[in-house]
Amino acid sequence: MSINLIHTILLLYTVVLTWRAAGAVYASASPPSYSSATPMTEWRSARATYYAASDPRDDAGGACGYGDLAKNGYGMATVGLSTALFDRGQICGACFELRCVEDLRWCIPGTSIIVTVTNFCAPNYGLPSDGGGHCNPPNKHFVLPIEAFEKIAVWKAASMPVQYRRMKCIKEGGIRFRIDGSGFFCSVLISNVAGAGDVVAVKIKGSRTGWLPMGRNWGQNWHVTADLKNQPLSFEVTTSDRVTVVSYNVAPKDWSFGQTFVGKQFE
Repeated sequence: MSINLIHTILLLYTVVLTWRAAGAVYASASPPSYSSATPMTEWRSARATYYAASDPRDDAGGACGYGDLAKNGYGMATVGLSTALFDRGQICGACFELRCVEDLRWCIPGTSIIVTVTNFCAPNYGLPSDGGGHCNPPNKHFVLPIEAFEKIAVWKAASMPVQYRRMKCIKEGGIRFRIDGSGFFCSVLISNVAGAGDVVAVKIKGSRTGWLPMGRNWGQNWHVTADLKNQPLSFEVTTSDRVTVVSYNVAPKDWSFGQTFVGKQFE
């Protein structure tokens, strides 16, 4: 065997090993699995403002579609996010811990608040990002009800530097499924989700169907086109940490549009 042929074989062998190693690294780059006992991220920097109690922006539950936030268990511990954080509504239902930093005049020392994402803070391109356009890209901005803002800072502060981190959501009771629609169109609002909080995939099953994947309509409203009437309904819900909970026969056979049912909950 010639020396050139040996060199060629060794070179090909090295390339194959390198390719296989790279493939192994790529294959292992799966979405992270978060421990429920620890925060999901480290502290990061952002800013926060508030809106007054008379502001009507939450009448429809905001951009996530949760409806009456008090009635549905969210209360005033809610937040709207700027474009840089909102992720086109996929973050709806996630929980964040906020604390005021840097401004010793207005911050309430040693305090923090945990809020659930229920709304979107739209950009205002008529104003500069460092002026009135608080929610313009690439700003990371949180907008809180004044009742929540006053847990961490004096209201006179207006726009405040804060730190935030993703947290596990703690909710009372099970996941809520509000069923709406008409005929063969079925829309389900999924709320009160513990754990990671933000739902990324949903399946629905009737007693006469297999598991049917639902599409995201907007916020945490999911839809499917199928005849599901006159049969009990089950749901499979997956959150962003890739944890899945299945609730069997949540809705009875005689369910009707406009009703809400409660299923299992994430631990």
